[in-house]
Amino acid sequence: MKPALLSILLALPLAAAPALAQSVAAKNSAVAAPAQSVTAAAVTKQYGALVQASYDDTLNSALSLQKAVQALTDAPSESSLKAARQAWLDAREFYGQTEAFRFYGGPIDDKNGPEGRINAWPMDESYVDAVKDAPNAGIINNRKIVLSKKQLAGLNERDGEENIATGWHAIEFLLWGQDLSATGPGERSFEDFVDGKTPNADRRRQYLKLVTELLVDDLRFVSKSWAPTAGSYRARFEQGGMESVRKMFVGLGSLSRGELAGERLEVALASQDQEDEHSCFSDNTHRDVVNNALGIQNVWLGQYKRADGSLVQGPSLRDLVAAKDPALAESTSRQIAASVAAAQTIKAPFDREITGAKDAPGRLRIQATIDSLVAQSKALVTAANAAGITRLTLGKS
Repeated sequence: MKPALLSILLALPLAAAPALAQSVAAKNSAVAAPAQSVTAAAVTKQYGALVQASYDDTLNSALSLQKAVQALTDAPSESSLKAARQAWLDAREFYGQTEAFRFYGGPIDDKNGPEGRINAWPMDESYVDAVKDAPNAGIINNRKIVLSKKQLAGLNERDGEENIATGWHAIEFLLWGQDLSATGPGERSFEDFVDGKTPNADRRRQYLKLVTELLVDDLRFVSKSWAPTAGSYRARFEQGGMESVRKMFVGLGSLSRGELAGERLEVALASQDQEDEHSCFSDNTHRDVVNNALGIQNVWLGQYKRADGSLVQGPSLRDLVAAKDPALAESTSRQIAASVAAAQTIKAPFDREITGAKDAPGRLRIQATIDSLVAQSKALVTAANAAGITRLTLGKS
């Protein structure tokens, strides 16, 4: 989903930071770098290391997903389908945190970037495969279409933004199928991949392998762009000074207000429609929200917990702001922690959380998360101003 230009200046109610969030922020602030040692160069250098680590973990988890998909397509069974689903869920934990690196024309979403192939949504599943009441629908059931990575990439979003043919959510749909349950995710049978059990099972296996390989290719491209090598995007970013710091704030603000609070939560809360849910086939949307919020916190604090448990940590936006206004840095840290804490209260399945009366517990939990994210976006604007940045609109990359 491509949100409108940064909308974090909207005048909406502020949310209070809960006690839990305050304690988390206090703990995090204890590891901040000394204010006098923080420079824009140090912050952008640490950001480059953090981004590379995050994308490397995402790529590695996608490679594990690819192995699980290969096992499923080689020998379809209930157990191999379950393993592939778990690998998808595991990989999403890392990818969700990387979305804080978007929205400023970086390698993933500049005019030639692969983001639209990686994570576009919402998806018209009938564009890809059979759905209830349309057993012959989709690319898979049209044997006139030759399946290849190039072909599927070209078909992605052709003739409509919901014509999603590739990426996380195409893979998700192929693994889970339509979510027709009120209490759980989709229930696709492994027999959909077995010849003689379901029409075009051979093409379904081929499609799943191709879109998974394409996802790995695109993630490898993004990861390589952030490698610490001469001529890489990372090398240029680290030399960008305050302009690169500005991009960091733009990324956080855009994800916080326009995308997460807006496209992913407000739209679904207003429509109460499962089709507006981010990961609707797997019922993993609640984790998408948490990991997006964590990604924002990672960048603000300059730290990231890697897949192996090690911690990437160094000079951060928080430290840069603290050098000018310690109290503001601390209050912003509390507000960001409040958003993470609020997101963690959202329960699965998300499509049940958004339904009911205005005062339904699930809707209140989502609204509290929206309010906290809006307050967070305002705090980020103030923090950016304190750091000397007054222009938070997207510029040329």
